[in-house]
Amino acid sequence: MAHQERQILDRVTDEIRTEHELSRSDWERLRSVFGDRFDKAWRLVQEKRIKRYYFRPSKRIVWVAVGRSGEYRIFPTAGYCGCDDFYFRVIDGEEGVCYHLLAQRLAEVLSSYEDVNEEDDAFLLLAAEWRKWTQPHED
Repeated sequence: MAHQERQILDRVTDEIRTEHELSRSDWERLRSVFGDRFDKAWRLVQEKRIKRYYFRPSKRIVWVAVGRSGEYRIFPTAGYCGCDDFYFRVIDGEEGVCYHLLAQRLAEVLSSYEDVNEEDDAFLLLAAEWRKWTQPHED
């Protein structure tokens, strides 16, 4: 099931890239496959609680999801999120993605995220803050 979830998400995000919008049928497909996780992810996208940090001059990009209990660093290329749901359900193969990863993918293809521009000097300070949220806790 986990692999199937990731495949469906890949297909839908490819369609969004082509059509430049989330169609009703794709919305329903995501809702049917991901259920409550889609609802939570969609709320993050609508509320622009996905942030893309752009650091200068290095051009480093860092994605962060603002959850109810903190900010979680997301590594989209690796398919990793620092939240408990990822640790307990995705790593165990119960789910393909946590709702933060789902939200990041949707936010990126829909260009619906908060853009944060920072100097490279701020990266270490922000990274230390994000690491605090990788400790197990409720979200």
